[in-house]
Amino acid sequence: MSKHGVFVLEEATALTVPITGASAVQVVIGTAPVNMVEDPASVVNVPILATRATEAMAELGYCKDFKYTLCQTMYATSNLYQVAPVVYINVLDPAKHKKPLPETKADVSTLRAEIKIPGILRDGLEITAGETTLTHGVDYTVEYEADGSLVINLIAGGAGEDAAEISVSGQVLDPEAVTKDDIIGAYNPSTGKETGMEVIRQIYPKLGVVPSIGLAPGYSQIPEVGIALSAKMANINGVFKGIALLDLDTEKARKYTDCKAVKENSGFTSEFCYPLWPCFRVGDLVFAASAVVGALVSYTDAANDDVPYMSPSNKIMGVTGTCLADGTEIVLDQDQGSTVNTYGVTTAFNSNGWRLWGNYTGAYPASGDAKDIWFPVRRMFNWQGNTFIQTYFSKVDNPMNPVLVENVVDSENIRCAAYAPDKWAGASIEYLAEDNPTTDILAGKMTFRQHIAPYTPAQEITNILNYDTAMLTSALTGGE
Repeated sequence: MSKHGVFVLEEATALTVPITGASAVQVVIGTAPVNMVEDPASVVNVPILATRATEAMAELGYCKDFKYTLCQTMYATSNLYQVAPVVYINVLDPAKHKKPLPETKADVSTLRAEIKIPGILRDGLEITAGETTLTHGVDYTVEYEADGSLVINLIAGGAGEDAAEISVSGQVLDPEAVTKDDIIGAYNPSTGKETGMEVIRQIYPKLGVVPSIGLAPGYSQIPEVGIALSAKMANINGVFKGIALLDLDTEKARKYTDCKAVKENSGFTSEFCYPLWPCFRVGDLVFAASAVVGALVSYTDAANDDVPYMSPSNKIMGVTGTCLADGTEIVLDQDQGSTVNTYGVTTAFNSNGWRLWGNYTGAYPASGDAKDIWFPVRRMFNWQGNTFIQTYFSKVDNPMNPVLVENVVDSENIRCAAYAPDKWAGASIEYLAEDNPTTDILAGKMTFRQHIAPYTPAQEITNILNYDTAMLTSALTGGE
């Protein structure tokens, strides 16, 4: 076919578009009031991705009884900060973690009765009006209030229509029956089923997100749980890295000077953990510090272009105080807070608003390596590594030729340059002959060397004041 005129052809861009995702996806392991959902068994030991807190509440149930520990994160990511996504792993199993509900009577008003006991299960529920046993769907329906109370709605025309009082018995969830072993979890070789923290492995292949912040409010203060969570976050799917937010046990650390011994005795000394003390209060609600800080870290990242270069330290938290888990008030000043920081523990104090205070990971003070001791620097290394893996995974098994080398080097240098100088001092990547001997090339291995320079936080700003007597003399003498 003949052509006549001026023509333009386009070819595909050689640069690879980075796949970054969210930099602070929380994975929260704990317990939820699953009796409030239609099929409680379906949400046990499975990763549930919520793009807003209301989704999590609908999927897992919600009440302000924070013995259901996942509810702390639901509240923090809805009412303290509007942040998402969050991955929830509920380990509370209604088939195992339950106890009998003693027969309870409730007055009926306008065909409605309320049992103010959270956690009552629908299955096995028995409701009687006098000597008559009522039938679900025929004589009554059930629903749950925000505080977890069970509401029985009697159906007009049903057997309980004229009842002034009903009796309720059955089973109720027992979140206190959940143990550290349930949180840590296990792999069953005969069934292939994973529980607890083992479910973290499923998040990326199943949901397509990399969990970069791990927490277990209400449980991470247990040394075995905290250590296990740090280890899981340090090696996700064999390739990704995250960091665990760990709470110190406030029954052991009842004052700020206890934090050093409790942190060390708990084994919270990994660069992949961020130890926290004490708990935080919002009105009458008491939160594990990790639940609030997890939301704060996610919010801080989101407010800074989804790059984790900004420390959450010295950021207003929106809480009303600090306390021990039993509610005992804790009031630190800046000097005491800074002392806690020297132990490698982050805390909070009030300075025109309650502020998080601390930049060190658990590796401090034992380590002096800047990439490991600074929380934002460690997270930048995690983020860069995770981003690199996701961005160039599609290149695996491509021909190992100069086109591939050039694509990776050019794409990565351009991407990294966009973050300098505000988010890091700089970054560069290179392909060196000495890193890629012939034996490696023949074995299908290629190695790049990347240099990144995240900023350390300005932890100490000093202004040296002196008395300028010459200035004083000049002012008093008029310069004579």
